[in-house]
Amino acid sequence: MISSVFIVIVLFYLLLIGLFSFGFDRVKEFQLRDIEPKTRFTIIIPFRNEEQQLPYLLESLLNLNYPKSYFEVILVDDDSEDHSLALINKTIKTTRKPYTISVLKNKRVSNSPKKDAITTAIAKAKYDWIVTTDADCAVPKYWLDAFDDFIQTKDFHCITGLVTLTNTTTFFKRFQALDFLSLQGVTIGGFGIKRPFLSNGANMAYLKSEFESLNGFEGNNHIASGDDVFLLDKFIRKNKNKVGHLKCDKSIVTTHPERNLSNLIQQRLRWASKTSQTGNNFTKLVGLTVFITNLVCVLLIALVLFGFLNLKTAALLFILKFCIDFLLLFKVSRFFKQEELLISYVFSSCIYPFFSVYIAALSLFSSFNWKGRTFKS
Repeated sequence: MISSVFIVIVLFYLLLIGLFSFGFDRVKEFQLRDIEPKTRFTIIIPFRNEEQQLPYLLESLLNLNYPKSYFEVILVDDDSEDHSLALINKTIKTTRKPYTISVLKNKRVSNSPKKDAITTAIAKAKYDWIVTTDADCAVPKYWLDAFDDFIQTKDFHCITGLVTLTNTTTFFKRFQALDFLSLQGVTIGGFGIKRPFLSNGANMAYLKSEFESLNGFEGNNHIASGDDVFLLDKFIRKNKNKVGHLKCDKSIVTTHPERNLSNLIQQRLRWASKTSQTGNNFTKLVGLTVFITNLVCVLLIALVLFGFLNLKTAALLFILKFCIDFLLLFKVSRFFKQEELLISYVFSSCIYPFFSVYIAALSLFSSFNWKGRTFKS
């Protein structure tokens, strides 16, 4: 009986990840054209205590290829307690025009500082296309060119983009990068099967007018995180045909892995809080399927030892999961040109189920820390 249940669970997981792998291929890579820029952007970046990472972000913004008079940058200070603000002000003073960089003070009105920061900036934005990223990221040279080309080519109101991790010099960092790549693969795959459900606020663009017509983050601003997925869900509910994904290697935003296990756990708890509170049933189905399948992998050893499952069946179930996950990761890593991460896949695939189940269980009764503040999951 137990073996039959486990087989059904793993087979459903195979079907789901197989669909995402199929969907990943269906989203064609977008190639930049040599065309005249037309779109004007407001780039919004909330920050809190990011003095270590801000220099990389600011340098990347100053190196953007896009016409400088066609975009503005609004950084929103969310009560930073370090030298972030001073660093930004120094950059502004030494930056020649026509760059437009300004800093706003966050206006807190809800339980979500980041959503408040974005809302604060949108109220002051000069341009209708809003682009968001995070203060611990760096943007590529042709970032805005890619968005502009995509906007001129397609008729979308909301566009999600790609994010990846850099500086993956240790196994701990490669473990995070592989997990991150799998999320990117599932994100793209969701668009490919016409069931988009994930996005990353570190690389996202949408129309200000549409954001306002959707009443912004109203309805989910009691949840600390989720400025990306909850807003995406609103756009999808209004008209999913107006939501697109920019699969372009010239538009990939980069960020760094977490420095230690404690920070990684806090990050994953924050991510888990978004999944558990989403109103998207497909998101809940995917999250539940992934959790149950990982739980099955955790239980395999114990069930074999106590005679509830034979070793051949347990090994087959694990190998099936191992292979379908590898198929998706291989496709994604090849697109991101990060195939070297796969050297850590075997060991990562063995410990990931335990890590995933631990995070899911912990999220049921634990709060999480984010930027020096504590929030309920």
